[in-house]
Amino acid sequence: MPQIFNLPDVGEGLTEAEILAWRVAPGETVTVNQVLVEIETAKSVVELPSPYAGTVLDLLVPEGRTVEVGTPIIAVGSPEEAAGTGPAPEGTPGILGETPAAPEADGDRPLVGSGPKADPVRRRRRIAPEPAPRAAAG
Repeated sequence: MPQIFNLPDVGEGLTEAEILAWRVAPGETVTVNQVLVEIETAKSVVELPSPYAGTVLDLLVPEGRTVEVGTPIIAVGSPEEAAGTGPAPEGTPGILGETPAAPEADGDRPLVGSGPKADPVRRRRRIAPEPAPRAAAG
């Protein structure tokens, strides 16, 4: 079954991005963390790395199109697999709850959308200020 990579949330509160340039083509072999695509949001231009290793089966969104976060943008799998999916209809968000496949080794962890959750911020105890030295009476 092909693995579908959805456009991740790359910034605070940004809901869409434009596909500027694909760095891969259908039929090419990709590795984990290899740059797949260059996107532009309202705040910056970002290169997205691959969360999967395999063969690019289909580019689901053409260059120049603006898509919402969560929209499927690329299908990766083995060469024998057929993508079976076409471009998502415009304005249709992707599957937001989909998670990438578990990495095989610690060195192959994807850079996007994975990793342990951050611990809540804990406040440090305040250090009591030292009293100012008193002038000697004399």
